[in-house]
Amino acid sequence: MSPSSRVNPPSPFRRFNSSPEIIRLAVMMYVKYPLSLRNVEDLLFERGIDICHETVRYWWNRFGPMFAGDIRRQRVNRMRGFKQWKWHLDEMVVKVNGKRRYLWRAVDHEGEVLESYVTVERDKKAALRFMRKTLKRHGRAETIVTDGLRSYSAAMSELGNVDRQEVGRHLNNRVENSHLPFRRRERAMQRFRQMKSLQMFASVHANVHNHFNTERHLVDRTTYKQRRSAALAEWRQLMG
Repeated sequence: MSPSSRVNPPSPFRRFNSSPEIIRLAVMMYVKYPLSLRNVEDLLFERGIDICHETVRYWWNRFGPMFAGDIRRQRVNRMRGFKQWKWHLDEMVVKVNGKRRYLWRAVDHEGEVLESYVTVERDKKAALRFMRKTLKRHGRAETIVTDGLRSYSAAMSELGNVDRQEVGRHLNNRVENSHLPFRRRERAMQRFRQMKSLQMFASVHANVHNHFNTERHLVDRTTYKQRRSAALAEWRQLMG
């Protein structure tokens, strides 16, 4: 088939009255910042955009995973060939409808969230599923840092990665600090009611956070502004 005869896939925005720019803005505001659906509605109204908060909910449910998938694919393609890759693994307790659930997270040496995975238990089986999913998507890391949870050691042994594991309380500060943006967002959402909702939001939030993570504390003002502008420009082109 010649390039001229190829048919471009239909736009995901084609059945919506609102423009893609407004949809991207609404999704970015809701996922990136600790805002409620009504907060986003009010902020958009101040900009002359009159939509209901339920519309914001529908948009982020519909397009959030699409935007996150686009961001993730671009990063995976860039990082797969990186050899000196160090991962940090940790799990955090999240309340879902009043019950304790576990959100497993993998973060690389740059502070980018690689994977988020929700389970009911915190045992070897759960750790193994989480690690297999991460390895399948991102390839192998040179070093994998964990805390002293025995589930990690058991899973590492079954995967044959014992020689790559590093265990230390303070070695894992990077992933523990990376929990903070999600915790702030979790409080604004007043918890989760379903594991499915938690899984989807954790994944979308991680990729949006990665996209706009400009490492502001490590660079000068000029570099920060350049990175911020580039990230915003790329966001406006997602699914375009």
